[in-house]
Amino acid sequence: MDSYEYGELLNKLTTKIDNIKQIVNPYEIENKLADIATQESSEDFWSDAKKAGVVQKEKNRLTSLLKRYNNAKDTLEDTKELYEMSKEEGDEDSISELFDDAGSLEELVIKLEVAVMLSGEDDANNAIVSIHPGAGGTESQDWANMLYRMYLRWAERMNFKVEELDYQVGDEAGIKDVSFIVKGENAYGYLKAENGIHRLVRISPFDSNAKRHTSFSSVMVSPEVDDDIDIEIEDRDIRVDTYRASGAGGQHVNKTDSAIRITHIQTGIVVQCQNDRSQHKNRSSAMKMLKSRLYELELEKQKAEKAGISKSEIGWGHQIRSYVLQPYRQVKDTRSNIPYSNVDAILDGDITKVIEDVLIATA
Repeated sequence: MDSYEYGELLNKLTTKIDNIKQIVNPYEIENKLADIATQESSEDFWSDAKKAGVVQKEKNRLTSLLKRYNNAKDTLEDTKELYEMSKEEGDEDSISELFDDAGSLEELVIKLEVAVMLSGEDDANNAIVSIHPGAGGTESQDWANMLYRMYLRWAERMNFKVEELDYQVGDEAGIKDVSFIVKGENAYGYLKAENGIHRLVRISPFDSNAKRHTSFSSVMVSPEVDDDIDIEIEDRDIRVDTYRASGAGGQHVNKTDSAIRITHIQTGIVVQCQNDRSQHKNRSSAMKMLKSRLYELELEKQKAEKAGISKSEIGWGHQIRSYVLQPYRQVKDTRSNIPYSNVDAILDGDITKVIEDVLIATA
């Protein structure tokens, strides 16, 4: 990197910080935090534990965002000042160190951009994820299982917890369906970028002629809704089916109809859960999944109406990312339009940068 390139980088990052300031509005955050401090000093504030918890959650979010913004802004300003001083004094060693740290400075601002993108109302929530293979039998079912493994590995990298809700084993390989909850800060904020159709191109391990196959699987992500969100679901709106849980789970699971499948008649949404031996607990989990899916559907409708998109265009059927293993190796997301060559690492769960690039591109 030369002086011209470094100067251009500093100008670019300064513009980004200025744009972020318009979104973050640090003065407004400081006023909100002051208002929260006033509420906390009230004698009856802590008597309502539920309300206090909501306020504390918002306080933590605002404090974290303001801290990130101030840190990135101050670091950039200090760097610019040091660069100008080093140029005036002809301090080549300091200038060289600044050039070496350019990547870290850019990454700091990018992380701030992502934090701003994850400041939505539901972004901090846990995420309910369902993966469904497309047409293609064993090929698509194996691809669905590869995606499931990718998200499990990513959750490990992020120190998130995963709770499996439903797992349907494939006929020969892979899975027919899987649903799970990813628990952690901003789990939904990150994973909402995974909504859509994922496409795989590879030489099939199940084809004796070693032909290239294209497989599709859909990934559906909804925020885990709080119990106090008002979503009315009456008995006449749903159909509830019970069935025997499949896979491992002990003799009790396999001998009783503990698994639950709920169909929402109006929308056609189907959710199922067989995680617990208790039918009652499985029904409760399935109802939470249904509420989350209905909530997500309503959010999508509202976004579509604002954007002037017809209802028929709302859905999961949009291909968002291609994973090509043959004849070349590349992962490319249609929204960020950025290609990635580290295919094996991505399939092994290294998808944070892919997600962050999408969040920035679609902001």
